[in-house]
Amino acid sequence: MRLKTEIWVKAYVRQRQSAGAFAAVVAHGHDDAGAVLIKVNRLDGQAALFGPAPMSFESDGRADGERRFQRLHDSEWMTDQAADELIARQRSYDDDLWVIEVEDRRGDSGLEGWLATP
Repeated sequence: MRLKTEIWVKAYVRQRQSAGAFAAVVAHGHDDAGAVLIKVNRLDGQAALFGPAPMSFESDGRADGERRFQRLHDSEWMTDQAADELIARQRSYDDDLWVIEVEDRRGDSGLEGWLATP
């Protein structure tokens, strides 16, 4: 059984803040089952954007229903503006979408263990 999105988001934000990064909810989605986008801003004009991995990656030996994420662009980093445009496009057709922004000069997403591997 998967945690409610609101609980997962609060735990993730707290974890990033405990690691010394700034993290905040930019857009509040559906409390129980909204998808989550995570923007990692390096504060140098570069960012990375992570979103839900396809369902097939959720059954790779982990507990049922555990969240998995993937990078939503091909290059390691994209411009901050391009990340914001991609977020706006996603939000235009998904009202239940959560958006979290993490500001970390090292670019650490804190998603180790949650990243899907093809």
